[in-house]
Amino acid sequence: MQDPKGEAPVGTRIKWLRERAGMSRPVLAGLVGRSAEWIKAVETGRLQPPKLPMLLRIAQALEVKDLAELTGNGHAVSVAVFAGEQHEALTEVRYALTDYRMTAGLRASSVEHLAIRLDQAWKIRHISPDHRTQLGALLPGLIRDAQQAARIPGPTRRKARRILAGVYQLADFYVAYQPAPELVWLVADRAMNEGFEADDPYVIACSTWAMVQALRDSGRWEEAIGIARDAMDQLAPYLGRDETPDDWRGIAGALEAEVAYVHARRGRYGEAWEHWEAADGTARQLGPGYRHVQTSFSVPVMAAHATTLGVELRRSAEALRAARELDAETIVSVPRRSRHYIEVARAYSQRREAAAAFAMLEKAQQTAPETIRYNGFAREMLHGLVKSPPTGMSRDVRELSRQVGLPV
Repeated sequence: MQDPKGEAPVGTRIKWLRERAGMSRPVLAGLVGRSAEWIKAVETGRLQPPKLPMLLRIAQALEVKDLAELTGNGHAVSVAVFAGEQHEALTEVRYALTDYRMTAGLRASSVEHLAIRLDQAWKIRHISPDHRTQLGALLPGLIRDAQQAARIPGPTRRKARRILAGVYQLADFYVAYQPAPELVWLVADRAMNEGFEADDPYVIACSTWAMVQALRDSGRWEEAIGIARDAMDQLAPYLGRDETPDDWRGIAGALEAEVAYVHARRGRYGEAWEHWEAADGTARQLGPGYRHVQTSFSVPVMAAHATTLGVELRRSAEALRAARELDAETIVSVPRRSRHYIEVARAYSQRREAAAAFAMLEKAQQTAPETIRYNGFAREMLHGLVKSPPTGMSRDVRELSRQVGLPV
């Protein structure tokens, strides 16, 4: 096929770039989380061109550096503007995830020691403004040691599998929003598998939480809702028992919140708020001092979710009203707090209040620079602000863009 020129459709361009790369439809589909039939439908024009998030996934999978190669609009826009560059430790984390070698004669780390290391890693992830760099340093060794422990037969193997699932759940936070979508699916699938191998409904539910997000971000709404509901059904018999740990209720609430998010993303107002109210009720039953470590599920984070639902549903007034009712400092996780500021910025951006949106993006940068640096929504807003800055703020916008790593 020849290089498409002029006004060739997006699907035609995707097909040409895929074939130029020597990539089959099933391979591209796997990298972007869709089916080969969906890729074919896009390429042949039976489906409308994908929206920006999916175009970015396709561009990254095809190693396209300029979105104009996909859109054909003639205006070069670097994929890095929206997707960001890969973190410096991504290669080492990838190697650890795909290293299947058994080291003969090497004594595996004790599961007790691995559990302590994992617990410390979660704490570091939540308190660190440079959380991605911190995880990038910890994960390669933690992944390899946990994999080694889970491969060795014996009485501690089931516990080792639980820990390995937790390591993959932690790795999900590192690989997300980087130009490696295949790793998002890899860690989500492996965490699910370890949960099933351990035959542990709680670990399965925690792993499901990450998978729901991967499916949601790929537009696979029904699949996301289906596996969330299945995980919650598996937990349900345990939730009324006094001896059941609060974290089992916490992950059930976190899954309910994710179902609300899926409905909001697809524009279903009533269903979104129905599930949000159920999740918020669970958070309030657990009390103001409770926080689920993996998901940050808590009363403050459910309030932050209310802002996100308003944004996704294009109800910016509702989003901002929810934001005003929340003291963001009560969100314990520093990266999650930074993400909340980005969501508030999105609400202001929908109202075309550029100065207020910029103020929230600055706050996100000050809170956790490695959250905003890899957030596509934030980068997209900054790209727009560089092109049309608020009055008297051009220099400030360009400086923040440089700090975030946005080409200006």
